[in-house]
Amino acid sequence: MKTIHLALLLLIGVTTAVPMVSFSLESAPRVWTFEDDLPESLPHEFQVGKMFDGRAAGEWNILYTEVAQSGKHVLGQLMGKGAEHAYKVILIEGTTATDLDVRVSILPVSGKADMGGGVIWRATDDRNYYLTRANPLEQNIRVYRVVNGVRHLLHNFDQTIVMKQWHSLQVINRGCRIQVFYDEKQVFDICDETFSAGRIGLWTKSDAVTYFDDLRLRILK
Repeated sequence: MKTIHLALLLLIGVTTAVPMVSFSLESAPRVWTFEDDLPESLPHEFQVGKMFDGRAAGEWNILYTEVAQSGKHVLGQLMGKGAEHAYKVILIEGTTATDLDVRVSILPVSGKADMGGGVIWRATDDRNYYLTRANPLEQNIRVYRVVNGVRHLLHNFDQTIVMKQWHSLQVINRGCRIQVFYDEKQVFDICDETFSAGRIGLWTKSDAVTYFDDLRLRILK
């Protein structure tokens, strides 16, 4: 009996000593704050696309600035000129995902024909992707699918957007369901099946000069 009693005590001790382990169906987030990148450079995985005329899609560089959302560095799109359909696109290698949660902070700096910027996801290349963007000149947020370089509007939401102030855009995409949040508030909940997987990226248009900071990606499984 003593032997059985001792065995039970040992079993209870081992059981209580083993920690409970929980398994997440989501990957650890990837975060780009740009603090470790040198000014006037680009992180190696950031690839500038091409515009409709074959030129580089913008002037993208790391900047040192006192107005950064966090720290002192931002990623800026600095080309302050461009035609109406001059899309300034930068894609990030190694970010291919189907279901994801992506978020970025955006500072609209200047622009007369266009202003602001957005985030790209499920991009197969620099001409085919989903896009949501905030435009302080038009005072709205929109979500598009871009096919062969042509934007197709999925939804519009009129929103007061303060110029030269940081704002956030977030996209959660599971299957066909696309949820878009602006400054923590949901503005879209739609379904579209055009693109099933691809990279993430950032976007501006025409003469918009825009700073980006605190880009975060979590792949959902």
